[in-house]
Amino acid sequence: MLAAMPPSVPQPALSGDESARGRGDACPGTLRLHRADDGALARVRVPGGLLSVGQADVLRDVAQRLGDGELHLTSRGNVQLRGLRADRGSELARMLAESGLLPSERHERVRNVVASPLSGLDGLGERDIRPWPAVLDELLCASDRATALSGRFLFALDDGRGDVAALGGDVTLTARGEDQALLRIGPADDAVLIPAARAPQAALIAAEAFLEQAPDASSWRVTDLPGGVGPLLDAVQLRLRQAGFAPTRITVPLPQDAAGPALGVVPGPRDTAALSVGLPLGSVGAAQWTALADIARHHGSGELRLTPWRGVVLPGVGRTAAAQLLADLGALGLITASDSPWTGVGACIGRPGCAKALDDVRGTAQAALGPVGALPVYWSGCERRCGHPHGEWIDVVATPEGHQISRVHGGKRDAPASIPGSPGAALAAAVAAARG
Repeated sequence: MLAAMPPSVPQPALSGDESARGRGDACPGTLRLHRADDGALARVRVPGGLLSVGQADVLRDVAQRLGDGELHLTSRGNVQLRGLRADRGSELARMLAESGLLPSERHERVRNVVASPLSGLDGLGERDIRPWPAVLDELLCASDRATALSGRFLFALDDGRGDVAALGGDVTLTARGEDQALLRIGPADDAVLIPAARAPQAALIAAEAFLEQAPDASSWRVTDLPGGVGPLLDAVQLRLRQAGFAPTRITVPLPQDAAGPALGVVPGPRDTAALSVGLPLGSVGAAQWTALADIARHHGSGELRLTPWRGVVLPGVGRTAAAQLLADLGALGLITASDSPWTGVGACIGRPGCAKALDDVRGTAQAALGPVGALPVYWSGCERRCGHPHGEWIDVVATPEGHQISRVHGGKRDAPASIPGSPGAALAAAVAAARG
């Protein structure tokens, strides 16, 4: 069982205070809030994106009672709550702890785990890895050493289809058949074969080995290590042998296409289906969130799966009812098909929520909607590009003079084209042309 929160829940602090990894790691959590122009921000970790309907209800209630009423999904399948009053932090922590969303006070920011959203639903993965996120989360919360991980360290659990393996995890597990798994460190093609049944334990061993290799508190992720990831993989392999594994080192190219689940009805086993929907700019209001939870409660398996592509998958829906339920969600403004103009469009919070933003990029993105492009586009209010996607995408960044547009691919950014002046038809046309 996961560790329960103590009866006296601490008052969350605003970012800027010291944390386990020292100075510089400003990633928000639920006990460490981030100060924004629209109020405090909390980031609720949801390992593997797996939510029960009861937990979904609690998140809605928290957003309505303590925040701006909306729920915002992140590129790691977590939930952000905005517009919070800093003096309601203890109430926030209490509500999340009682629902199981805050199982450990000391580990709440290190529970960064993404998982293949359709695992076990469409028959395309090599193994159903649904047990992995819960087991890894329990192991993390039981590890004193893991509290030293930064809020940026990412575990990716892939069922073999190669979706979340391409998201830039620090430690990636990939199912390889039913009985084996690949353990990969960072972006390297070298990996080790391990038993699938012990894969979550191996992931924790790798994370703890990283902390041994990190020279100081500035090494937030494995790519920050001065010696690269090769020596770390050597150390992980040694630690695995000491823990009773028999790891075999192999070379397997890292997947490059971080494609999320297709939108719409996903046929599943035994006359069931899953509904896969996107959230416009990753945000929903209480009514839309309630509709998602009610379908999961009354028509599905009682579970919501949040995706790193800012979408939601609802498993276990009867196939005969699936099309109508999907249409109902579309009528509420959710993205239910790939031909929606919102498909592939993302943006940071922009103005007025962020003081660093130079533009209301969400409003600009909406005004620039056009035909679906071949590439996704992400609008950023400043050069920090908070929440940007992975893989190949069109990067639109607000500048003091206007906007810059470039294509990102293979970890590199092409020379940008500048569109001066206020947002308008010229910017919309340039973005549409860049997307193809």
